[in-house]
Amino acid sequence: MTDEQQLRALPLKALQAFEAAGRCGSVTAAAIELNVSPGAISQQIRKIESFLGVTLLERSGRTAELTVWGRLYHREITKGFEQFAIAQQVLERARNENALVLSALSSVVNKWIGRRIFDWQAMHPAAHIRVIGRDREPRMGFDEVDFRVSYGSDVLQHDHYTELFRDWVVPACSPALIAAAKPTAAELLRYPLLHVEWERHFTPYPRWSEFAAKVGVDLKETTPGLSFTLSSSAIDAAVNKRGVVLAQMSMISDELEAQTLVIPVDIRIPLRESYFLAWDRSALQKAYGPEFRDWVVAISRQQGQVSAQPTL
Repeated sequence: MTDEQQLRALPLKALQAFEAAGRCGSVTAAAIELNVSPGAISQQIRKIESFLGVTLLERSGRTAELTVWGRLYHREITKGFEQFAIAQQVLERARNENALVLSALSSVVNKWIGRRIFDWQAMHPAAHIRVIGRDREPRMGFDEVDFRVSYGSDVLQHDHYTELFRDWVVPACSPALIAAAKPTAAELLRYPLLHVEWERHFTPYPRWSEFAAKVGVDLKETTPGLSFTLSSSAIDAAVNKRGVVLAQMSMISDELEAQTLVIPVDIRIPLRESYFLAWDRSALQKAYGPEFRDWVVAISRQQGQVSAQPTL
């Protein structure tokens, strides 16, 4: 077998398992990373050992360590996996060279900016936009991201940003849930309540106990009901007649227009922090970069006015 034939015959899946085990420090950790069982990792490593004719992993009970041959081989194949990562980055840069890449929190993409981006595309049909729903903050200048819609103090890790708007929440439910009734604020609290509990690094989402206090009703902090970490998931549950949700005004405009949601009692509570737009400095040097930033800021100013509690 020639060197080229040997290279093509390499069991790549087994190489991946061995590389992960050596890098992660254990078969179990490698299994978690690759989302397979530890037994599958061990099986793949035995396959590469059989192919090479050497022992790469010294097994002793539940523990396993790289042999001398294993450390040598792992050091060399790691270079190849690093090259795979570089190749992916090169491809991403090529894809994004002429595109503006917008990253935003998942719910913001699903229920707000992802819906309005079609208006931008209609005004700028020659522009190419990629929208990424991701809760983890990108690293401007390292990740392939030009703009980021962030919430609260998370934006402070970026160098360039501006405030967009402060959103407000309001009770919302399917019209079928309340039928022809017109419940008061106090009566609304007797319906099934849907809760939103964001991840802990965010400031807390407004709770039903705050709404109850606002309307003069005593409600326990631990009111029964379903809880969701994503605002968009709670809104979808409300659309499906599962209960009443304190929904962000920015995220329910389409549902209100389609009458899949209604606001039975228009009493609003502001979020504790604002949304922000951050950008990489090079984004403003791309085609349509400045125009896109100005458009996001403009629609956000409008959203802030729509979301706020109406003055009586």
